[in-house]
Amino acid sequence: MTVPDDLLPFIDESTGHQAIEAGPEAWRILLVDDDADVHETTAFALRGLEIAGRGLHLLHAHSAAEALQRMRAEPDIAVVLLDVVMESEHAGLDLVARIRGELGLLNTRIVLRTGQPGQAPELETIRRYDINDYKTKSELTRQKLYVTLTAAIRSYDQLRRLEASRRGLERVIAASNQFIAEQGMVDFAEGVIIQIAGLLGVDPEGVVCAAADPLRGAPSAGGEAAGFVVIAAAGRWRHLIRRRVGELDDEAVADALLHCLRARASTSGPGFVALFFEGRGGASGDFAAYIAARTPLPAIDRQLVEVFCTNITLCAANVALVSRLREHAYVDRLLGIANRTALIEQLDARIADGSLAGQALATLDIDQFAETNDMFGHRFGDLLLQAMAQRLVQGLPGSCVVARVGGNAFAVLGPTALVRDEPLRVLLEAPLELEGVQRRISVSMSFVPCDDALPSTGSELLKDAAITMKRAKSGGHGRSEVFTRALGEDSKERTRLLHGLHRAFDHDRLFLAFQPQVDLSNGRVVGVEALLRWRAEDGRMVPPDRFIPVAEQSGLIVSLGNWCLRSGLDALVQADRAAPPGAPLLTLAVNVSPVEFAHPDFLRQLDLALADKGVAPSRLELEITESVAVVGLDHVAELLTEVRRRGVGVAIDDFGTGFSSLSYLDRLPATRLKIDRTFVSRLGSDQPGARIARMIVPLGRQLGLRVLAEGVETEDQRQALVDMGCDEAQGFLFSRPLPLPGLLDWLAASRSMA
Repeated sequence: MTVPDDLLPFIDESTGHQAIEAGPEAWRILLVDDDADVHETTAFALRGLEIAGRGLHLLHAHSAAEALQRMRAEPDIAVVLLDVVMESEHAGLDLVARIRGELGLLNTRIVLRTGQPGQAPELETIRRYDINDYKTKSELTRQKLYVTLTAAIRSYDQLRRLEASRRGLERVIAASNQFIAEQGMVDFAEGVIIQIAGLLGVDPEGVVCAAADPLRGAPSAGGEAAGFVVIAAAGRWRHLIRRRVGELDDEAVADALLHCLRARASTSGPGFVALFFEGRGGASGDFAAYIAARTPLPAIDRQLVEVFCTNITLCAANVALVSRLREHAYVDRLLGIANRTALIEQLDARIADGSLAGQALATLDIDQFAETNDMFGHRFGDLLLQAMAQRLVQGLPGSCVVARVGGNAFAVLGPTALVRDEPLRVLLEAPLELEGVQRRISVSMSFVPCDDALPSTGSELLKDAAITMKRAKSGGHGRSEVFTRALGEDSKERTRLLHGLHRAFDHDRLFLAFQPQVDLSNGRVVGVEALLRWRAEDGRMVPPDRFIPVAEQSGLIVSLGNWCLRSGLDALVQADRAAPPGAPLLTLAVNVSPVEFAHPDFLRQLDLALADKGVAPSRLELEITESVAVVGLDHVAELLTEVRRRGVGVAIDDFGTGFSSLSYLDRLPATRLKIDRTFVSRLGSDQPGARIARMIVPLGRQLGLRVLAEGVETEDQRQALVDMGCDEAQGFLFSRPLPLPGLLDWLAASRSMA
């Protein structure tokens, strides 16, 4: 191959084959040619040249195969000076296709050089192959080679910067999405370090500092160092996290951050870049990031950083908003501890990963908290709750989770050895100090051991705790109860019963049965008692002692009681229509639950029912038990006085079975006393119950009350009651409870026999 004449004067025969070696920032140029002389002359021609302020680093390959291997190993080759004819006539052209397709190097500029122009016609070659220039070797003098490389390198640099910009923008977008998904500002700040370092191509060595220390408030206008605190750090500065900027042991870092925050602008210097992020909440929301960078930022990186900063500012505002929303969602705002939602998520997570083994869940309920609020005011109640929360948080180790799960209810989740009755009682034994006053509290507790047979969700576990707490409080104040499977099954059964009761009520599977009440002096029917009955879907009867307590606890008894009252009055009207002329009018006895008495609408519903059905109040009798005393004796006495003022009768049912009968009997405006069936069944024997029955009759007479005996089943019992002077009776001896059609038939038959 002939070497161009204008290159020969530059060849120093004493140097031999030499490559151009430049610094790490030099442009990398690959010369591919099978002629060793071309390598020598090209290297000599380019020696000492610079393009765009950077030197040239010439790489050598003597065949297309060697060039392909070299390009796989060498990154960032800016220009390929490529011979066409080497190991084959089209080796160079075939290599072009592999560089673009196989290696995917689209930015690298390819200058095709040939000493035989006829082998690759210029126009056809440029049209068919992705090359950027086409020169004959005779054209490439030192000056022309320099011009060609300058144009190619500038083109390569522009393409590389455009690609870097695109990739940078992709990083910014990806970072934005990641930051928005973060759960807090600390995570967000750590992400800023990682993302900026990735953007600049450096290791994640940096510090992020918030604009204001939350413990000190917003910094002053002068930006005092004490007003800023490091909220995230990485690498060799990790130990600075949560330190105030003024306390940093690296003055260069502190000075750069403070300058950034005071000037409210990004800055850079030898070995670092400090970025400013303007907060959306005013100056107190600004923050800055310090990143270790070995070299100053190129212009394209500065532009990307500006875009990044703008985007991060928006992300920071979003993260702060999400943090506040999350705090409102998971933190009790009064007490600053986890709320019910947070506890459930914690339980769900531990159930999922199986880490609840050996743990226990306790609920603690402050007894008589409502009364305390009423007596001392809600502010005092809030102070009590805060003192309770503080005692639990400070007295329990960090392995325990303390949460508020209700108005005056707390939960503790932790190791079984700690979360049990004795340690918690000891913790709460000392009085709580409220505004300088020592106050002792009574706390009811429930405990749910977290064994292998856990519920599937945290909500169900809390439900078990609530069931256990209800059992504990039913025994009085300051009691504890441990959850058992039997307790859980009983609760599930009650829940199933309640759901069934709701369905039965909605689908008319509840009905009234009526048991006649007889005057013992003449055997005539004087009234009927309305008794609620439930026939299940399978046709079986559900006993009242099973479903009535469930209805009372759920509050459904209020609706059921109103329905019973109205249905009973309807039945009384129908009995009147079926009675022969001149027949004595019957009275209707209806049982009333303490829950109904406690309802504020009770008297109004009573008045409406009597008015709607057109029944005289004197024909209605309300039966109550001693359990109404739980509503409050004064309230009950006042309410019954209003009932009696309307003319409605009042009967004391199941008398003698309670523990305080005599203490309140004289205060209630009753008209009738009913002897419980347990005493009646013992008549004719020397058992204690028989003696009590004999005592009740004269007691009733002394108080001016008529006395009715329940559960009379034998003639001997009836006669004993007559001998005692009892006024009335009901029981199987006279009739079982009957549905309305059966009652009407029974009444007709009894009247025909009279």
